[in-house]
Amino acid sequence: MATIIETLVMEHVVFRAVFDEIERVLPGLNSTQEVRVLSTVVEGVLGRHAETETDLAYAALDHVLAEKGELDHLYQDHKEIDHNFKRVRGASSLAEAQRLLKKALAASREHFRHEERVVFPLLKRALPSETLIELGETWLREYPVVAP
Repeated sequence: MATIIETLVMEHVVFRAVFDEIERVLPGLNSTQEVRVLSTVVEGVLGRHAETETDLAYAALDHVLAEKGELDHLYQDHKEIDHNFKRVRGASSLAEAQRLLKKALAASREHFRHEERVVFPLLKRALPSETLIELGETWLREYPVVAP
C-alpha cells in the first residue's frame, strides 16, 4: 500500500505531465476562452489535490509545521496559486491569458518542489510509517484523483 507521501508525489508527477502538455499546446490556442478552459480544468484538479494535502498531510503535521513557520508558507502558496488561476479568467487578451496560465503552472511546480524537498521529509520523520500508510489508504477511499 502506498503512503500518503508516495500518493501525493504520484499526483505531482501526473500534474507536471499535464502542465507540460498544456504548455506545449498553449502557443497554438486561438482565444482567451480556450486558455480559460484549460486553466479552469487545472484549477479544479489542483483544488482537489490541495484539499487532500490540507485534510490529510498538513492536518497530521500541524504542530510540526506551525513551529517551523512552514504551515503559513504552504497555505500562502495555495492562496497565491489559486489567485494566479483566477487572474487567467480576467485576462483581457490571448497573450495575457497565456502568460498568466504559464505563471500559475510555474507557481504550482515550485510549490510541488518545495513540498517534496521540505514538507514531505518532515512528514516522514514526524509520523510513523503505519500512520503514513493509513493516510494513504484514506486518500484512496476518499480523495482519489490518480489511482496508485
